[in-house]
Amino acid sequence: MAVKRKTYHFRKNDIIEVEEFHDGNYGAPGKSRIKRQKPTQEQMQRVNALNKARKCRHKLLEYFTEGDVFATWTYEVKNRPPDMAKALKDFQKAMRYVRKEYKKRDRELFWIKNIERGTKGAWHIHLVINEIGDTANIIKEAWEHGGTYICQIKLNDKLYDKDFTKLAAYMTKDEHSAEKKKNGEKGKPRLSESSYSTSRNMPLKEPKVDKLVRWKERPKPKKGYYIEKIYEGVNPVTGYLYRRYTMYRDRGGGEDETDTHLHSG
Repeated sequence: MAVKRKTYHFRKNDIIEVEEFHDGNYGAPGKSRIKRQKPTQEQMQRVNALNKARKCRHKLLEYFTEGDVFATWTYEVKNRPPDMAKALKDFQKAMRYVRKEYKKRDRELFWIKNIERGTKGAWHIHLVINEIGDTANIIKEAWEHGGTYICQIKLNDKLYDKDFTKLAAYMTKDEHSAEKKKNGEKGKPRLSESSYSTSRNMPLKEPKVDKLVRWKERPKPKKGYYIEKIYEGVNPVTGYLYRRYTMYRDRGGGEDETDTHLHSG
């Protein structure tokens, strides 16, 4: 059975991401073929969430660095919007101010946002934005409905990993997202609705697609690069075994100390 490989290049080839998957309906190595069935609604939601998070992560890899900003705008109870339409207007007004300040400094603005309404009625906006020196002051001045919380991405232990997997998942949460409990069971969603979007000036290049003869047990880094992390699992709809790994240009400090993570989707 042939193997397909998609290769993505980011930041002028400083970062290379590879996705590999069986071009056939196979499960994990050593297991029997998984019979194709019509996907359930939950499976499709899972696949859509994975695709959404992947695109977000790719934009993070191309347009942001660990030194850029993760911010949260909150609402005072008295200022809570009645609906998503009003929350979007509040966000757009704030971003008009931010954009104007970036333009004054002759800097381009890149952003990713998710407006979230919790199941208990609270609203907040998560924002990833490129740092230009005084970004914190600009963001604080822009928001007039509540608090502003800001840190560098790399300083948020809960959300930072080098290939932005955690941050992308966090930024693309919606009403179907639920964290797993300690016992492995799925918890209840904490959002009742959300609105995810990014600035329009962040296009992504199409990946290079190749067909391989066989599935290698362990990928090797390209010359001059090291592998940061390997993810392996099974697509929840197709049953295809898949793997993705991210390579970084080795500038002397990188080591091929690869973490391997297993996922069921």
